[in-house]
Amino acid sequence: MSGPLAGIQVLEVASIGPGPFAAMVLADLGASVTRIERKDGGVAPFPQDAMLRTRDASIAIDLKHPDGAEVLLRLAEGADVLLEGFRPGVMERLGVGPDQCLGRNPRLVYGRITGWGQDGPRAGSAGHDIDYIAIAGVLHPIGGPGDPPPPPLNLVADFGGGGMLLVAGVLAALVERGRSGAGQVVDAAMVDGAALLTAMFHGLSAQGLWTDDRGANLLDGGAPFYRCYRTADGGFMAVGALEPQFYAELLSGLGMADEALPGQYDRSGWQRLHDRFSEVFATRSRDEWTAVFAGTDACVAPVLAMSEAPYDPGTSARRGFIEVAGVMQPAPAPRFSRSTTTQPSPGRAPGEDARRVLGRLGYTEPEIDDLLSGPVGRG
Repeated sequence: MSGPLAGIQVLEVASIGPGPFAAMVLADLGASVTRIERKDGGVAPFPQDAMLRTRDASIAIDLKHPDGAEVLLRLAEGADVLLEGFRPGVMERLGVGPDQCLGRNPRLVYGRITGWGQDGPRAGSAGHDIDYIAIAGVLHPIGGPGDPPPPPLNLVADFGGGGMLLVAGVLAALVERGRSGAGQVVDAAMVDGAALLTAMFHGLSAQGLWTDDRGANLLDGGAPFYRCYRTADGGFMAVGALEPQFYAELLSGLGMADEALPGQYDRSGWQRLHDRFSEVFATRSRDEWTAVFAGTDACVAPVLAMSEAPYDPGTSARRGFIEVAGVMQPAPAPRFSRSTTTQPSPGRAPGEDARRVLGRLGYTEPEIDDLLSGPVGRG
């Protein structure tokens, strides 16, 4: 492996959503990741799941069996990081919680990702992305006035406020370990991370520049110069001309530079601007408008489907997407001047590396045979 995290050993206890996403990011950056699957098949990953790429090994373990828990503890002895996404208390009941793992390896960074955090009144409750962003105040501002807020996929809590938050916490703990020599627990809660993403809007609200009225603010579709418009062919163009100089280029591209229009930030004229922009954008196709605004600073871009995004000229030039085992997927990010990362590899079949991993732990062949017939998946 290469990359800035080359040499870092990560254990990923199989989960869904933010856990494998965090492990993918760490693996993309060069960490060696061993994925611990459930022996009972409780997590059934799709074979072509991009989030399972570049794992070094996969082993299936029944953590409810004492011998299976012991295998994980022995793996933790040589690891730098452990990632888990169970509800609070589950890993402790299995005998592989922070106390047990750090008891074996005091330098271990024990990363935990949950929806509601390790404590609090909701800690033991189930939830999904839409629930976490609802409580965090993220969901309410999204959508049109009077309409139910639409879920923004599961990007905000699962991946932005969850997986990325866990990665940031793990990396910070690794940096701190370099000074103290000691590991620690990272408690990453999706509700916390989702709330953290709204910091700017709390600041705007404190200045009287943001209200709870959905679709009436600068960045929620209320401003006519920061929203999407339908084109003649049913496509959409995204407009983000916030600054006056960019707004001037928008008007020029639309052929409206000489029209008598309300001022850009005159809210009383926003509906009129919205209606006029809608009318003009509807006169040409998405590709025609893309050509009009190409190379300008109008901050106008075509709204691409996910299947189209890899083939955008700018994205393609930067190799923003790559193909791994026939699956088109986002390339590793960010990029580094020296610590270059390698091309991601396809995900490992669940449990396929059990014999190799157990041998690396020092188990003898008879012991491996016993484990493979018991709490450890055959590989």
